[in-house]
Amino acid sequence: LQAGLLFPQGMHLNLACCCAKLHGSKPVHAVLPVSCRAAAPGEPPFVKEGDRVKKGQTVCIIEAMKLMNEIEAEVAGTVVKACVENGQSVAPGQPLFIIKP
Repeated sequence: LQAGLLFPQGMHLNLACCCAKLHGSKPVHAVLPVSCRAAAPGEPPFVKEGDRVKKGQTVCIIEAMKLMNEIEAEVAGTVVKACVENGQSVAPGQPLFIIKP
């Protein structure tokens, strides 16, 4: 099994910069990004367990500091598990979905 979809590599740096007000080199306030499994409230999720996805297909949105970041499938396959719920805070590197190629 693919070990899940992780934040894109560059996003780690962006989250560290965008989500903390820096005092010297120490963050004094951090805001965790939030997962959005649907494009808008009341709409169906981008993907659900059992769905087939294509590489590059949008599977969810991560909202960080009012910026919406579309997260795309890294592999084609079947969504085995959604590891986060809509509106749940997420951390860099946290698996979002498990996809069986």
